[in-house]
Amino acid sequence: MSASIEVRGLSRTFHTTVRRPGFTGTLRSLVNPERVAKHAVSDITFDVSPGELLALLGPNGAGKSTTIKMLTGILTPTSGEARVASVVPYQERERNARNIGAVFGQRSQLWWDLPVRESFSILRDIYEVPKAEHATRLKEFDDLLDLSSFWDTRVRHLSLGQRVRCDLAAALLHDPPVVFLDEPTIGMDVVVKEQVREFLRYQVEERGRTVLLTTHDMTEVERLAERVVLINHGRLVLDGSLDEIRRTFGSTWQIRATFADAHTEVAGLPGIAVLRQDGPQVVFGPEGPDAPSVHQALKTVIERYEVTGVAIDEADLEDVMRAAYVQAGAA
Repeated sequence: MSASIEVRGLSRTFHTTVRRPGFTGTLRSLVNPERVAKHAVSDITFDVSPGELLALLGPNGAGKSTTIKMLTGILTPTSGEARVASVVPYQERERNARNIGAVFGQRSQLWWDLPVRESFSILRDIYEVPKAEHATRLKEFDDLLDLSSFWDTRVRHLSLGQRVRCDLAAALLHDPPVVFLDEPTIGMDVVVKEQVREFLRYQVEERGRTVLLTTHDMTEVERLAERVVLINHGRLVLDGSLDEIRRTFGSTWQIRATFADAHTEVAGLPGIAVLRQDGPQVVFGPEGPDAPSVHQALKTVIERYEVTGVAIDEADLEDVMRAAYVQAGAA
């Protein structure tokens, strides 16, 4: 099965003019302007499979939004290539637009002075969606996002959470196989965030859509993404699972196990060390570069020993990502 999103050596460079201070500096900038190149994205490569939700992470200014703009056809790369649903997005913009949905947290594709329902009708006509399919999808989105309570309200009068829920529905009305979400839940309250997460889980797991998500909300990453691509200063730093990120950037875990027999002889397991023991209570932790994930270690401990209780302590993902950003920035 071919990838829904294919990125190969993608780069984007912007050129800006340096403005010198003072009147003389302004004249010099006009007569002999100095141009400076900024490499927003540099030679990144990754794939996203059908039915996969990938989190594209990085600090502010890392190049996440620039990457999404190239994949949606808004920007043309300086070098490299990309395909989205087998289409080169910046060469076939109209065809690409029919294959994708996009939600940018600070922008809306809805008409500001129209009721939500009318915006949906306009989008139905733009994408030439049959009326019966349109009605079926609206009913599905209403069941998942509770839209009908405010879809006769003008967009300008919606709350942030209501507007983003409507934007999500609008982005999927034409049934695209690929969806791009750039900070979709920024500024939302926790109740609406969870509603949006449930909606996205449904779209990936039940509808098989491919989703590329950028966010600074690590709770969102933990609950939605199985795989992460980390970029910093426009360069790809890591492509892997959350477990791989935890191992790569020094995150630790501990398993506190209570044994059925307090006299059980305890020895270290491959990649798992015994940190301390107090009677029937034993604490295990990772050992060496080949240490397993916490879930693999837990399975090993339970299979090896008879335990009556276990507890897991893991480092917060925000701390892990902070360490990843710092280490990536120093590289």
